[in-house]
Amino acid sequence: MNQPRRAKALAPVLVLTTLVVSVISSLGAPLIPTIAKNFHDSLTTAQWSLTVGLLSGAVSAPVMGRLGDGPRRRATIIGGLAVVTLGGVVAALASSFDVLVVGRALQGVGLGLVPLTMTTARDELPKDRVAPMIALLSVSAAAGVGVGYPVSGLIVDQLSLSAAYWFGVIVAGLALVCVVAVVPSTVRGRSVGLDSLGAILLAAALISVLVAVAQGTEWGWGSPAVLGLVIAGFALFVVWTLQQLRAKAPLVELRLLRHPAVLAGDACATVLGVAMYMNLSAVTEFVQLPRSGGFGFSASVVVAGLILIPLSAFMLLSSRALPSLTKLLGVRVLLTVGCLVVAAASAFFALFHGSLWESFVMMGLLGVGLGTTYAAIPGLIVQSVPQHETGSAMGFYQVVRYIGFSLGSALAAAILASHSTRSTGQPTLAGYTMVAWVGAVICIVAAVLAWVLPAREEPTPSGDTTARRRSGLSV
Repeated sequence: MNQPRRAKALAPVLVLTTLVVSVISSLGAPLIPTIAKNFHDSLTTAQWSLTVGLLSGAVSAPVMGRLGDGPRRRATIIGGLAVVTLGGVVAALASSFDVLVVGRALQGVGLGLVPLTMTTARDELPKDRVAPMIALLSVSAAAGVGVGYPVSGLIVDQLSLSAAYWFGVIVAGLALVCVVAVVPSTVRGRSVGLDSLGAILLAAALISVLVAVAQGTEWGWGSPAVLGLVIAGFALFVVWTLQQLRAKAPLVELRLLRHPAVLAGDACATVLGVAMYMNLSAVTEFVQLPRSGGFGFSASVVVAGLILIPLSAFMLLSSRALPSLTKLLGVRVLLTVGCLVVAAASAFFALFHGSLWESFVMMGLLGVGLGTTYAAIPGLIVQSVPQHETGSAMGFYQVVRYIGFSLGSALAAAILASHSTRSTGQPTLAGYTMVAWVGAVICIVAAVLAWVLPAREEPTPSGDTTARRRSGLSV
């Protein structure tokens, strides 16, 4: 492919690469009841098919983001897509739930591709296209789920569970071919060392906390195993933090969090991530429950996937309105309002869940809130850090998002498990409403963080005044 055509094709290929993330996500929440049925496991156990992919993404995001700061970006993207493709093959051929979990973990590596697409856009696209492209990439990774869910649901409904994973293999393979043909090699930038110890410590800390949250109900919240895992997890986070601050080439540059705008963006991303996957897990399971139980709509996997279309549509529409909204309100107000809209969506489902159409409305509200916030946060972070730290900063942004996603998935499973009937082991209506109310409360916390943290911004030199006004952080 000649250079002009390659340049024109770069933006679509970057979007396609982020859509691989959507496919990975679409092979998660709506398929949990099917996975539980096929492998004769409980819904709580089957939830790990979603959680493990998010956990893998939380670890791979900073690793791939750090590698993306140097000249190995193209090779890293290609390698990541190759691992995703392999994971899809493993999941498709899985004969046991344990093998499926391994395949899903390999697929989860692809969640770390988003920061690489963003750094590629920043370095390779014209300056006037960088900001809107970064916003589009951030939203596409989540909004595309609304397309992936019904497609994967249709495949499962008409063919089989393994066919859905083969669909993931095809999409990842297509993206791999396009990246090889279009994405240029990075010639500028220094080679960055990989902090292997930091990656191991982060993975160990996350696994400890997530296992404790997910298994708390079954093992007992006061049991030595759960308490030990919680203590170990937090201790490992402390050790990881100290190690990162002392490392010459840290996995994540934590000192960037001293900037109130970066801290506000990452804090909101974490909390919103928890709420997002609590709602996705609860609602897609709820609508598939048989009406004979007194609630639920006996919906197929396809219908459960269609519920996510309003989420995607409104995420994209609200993100496209970002420039106008930012100019009108500023990022600080925009983030606060967006968090409150997500809280309202959760509260709506907690109060109104007697008709299927109410689930569609809830997802539309969720899309408006997530679309504005997730489109605004990356730009806020990017303009607040040095260019050579973009990959690391966006890698950490993805880390906190996927930590939030993982915690949300595990927390939803834990709440539903604690509100299950003894006779059938199925969650009760109170369990699903509790998930929604918890999601609403934590989004209100996110709104407070969005409002308070940027207000702590230190006065900047006169040369930076314009940048701050553009970010909407002038207070």
